[in-house]
Amino acid sequence: MAVGVPEHEVYAAADAVLARGERPTVERVRLELGRGSPARVGGLLDQWWARLAGRLNGETRLPTLPGEVSQAFVAVWQQAIHLAQGVAEQAFAEQREVLTAERERVAAVEEQARQDAAQFRQQAAEALAGRQAAELRLADLELLLSQRQTQIEDLQQQREGLLHERREAQQDNQTLQQDLQALRLKAEQERVAQESYVRGVEDRAHREVDRAREEGKAVTAQFKEAGRNFELLQRRLESTQTELSQTQQRAAAQQARGDTLEQQLIQLRQAPVTKRRPRSRKPVATMSDS
Repeated sequence: MAVGVPEHEVYAAADAVLARGERPTVERVRLELGRGSPARVGGLLDQWWARLAGRLNGETRLPTLPGEVSQAFVAVWQQAIHLAQGVAEQAFAEQREVLTAERERVAAVEEQARQDAAQFRQQAAEALAGRQAAELRLADLELLLSQRQTQIEDLQQQREGLLHERREAQQDNQTLQQDLQALRLKAEQERVAQESYVRGVEDRAHREVDRAREEGKAVTAQFKEAGRNFELLQRRLESTQTELSQTQQRAAAQQARGDTLEQQLIQLRQAPVTKRRPRSRKPVATMSDS
């Protein structure tokens, strides 16, 4: 609904309603205008009614007419003015009632508007608080989303790394499978060769065992013969040691005798030559005497 309609448009609309023979009211003038608020149109319509009396009084100034015609016209005009004033006063009274009702309605609307505004302000404050909380929550969610995005990127990198390691492991596994197959084949060949070698070794071992048994028998016989020879040698050695001990004893005795004779000879050489009675000389024992 438009606000601030010009007063001359309201006046022109009221004149148009009056010219149709209808009493100008707020609703009729607004309908004639096609716009305008009731308060604005009602206030300007009061001014229009106030100015209407002056406009009608101004219309008593008539051009020069014949006396009788002029008097009759003035009488008719004054009667019209009187009727118009009555109509205007009645219209003013009705208009006042309408304005009073409109003011009450506007006051009620304003009171409702104030209540609505207070409610709207409260709702706006709650909405602002909710918006701030939502912004904080949004900031937290954005931070959490950024962290989750970072974690997702890290997980993607780890996934790519694991996939790369998996491919490498698969390649290594294939290589190991091939190596294992080759080792199995080689081990089977070596096992066959080893079994052949073991059979050959066992055959040779059996032959060596048989030969060793035969040689053992011969060695046993030789060992017995050697034992008998050792016993003979042992007895000979004991006999020889006995003879050697006796010989050493005799040699020691001869050595002692020789030392005694050597001392006696030295003493005889150092003694002066005197006549001494010859005495009988005992024969010197020789090695053959012992």
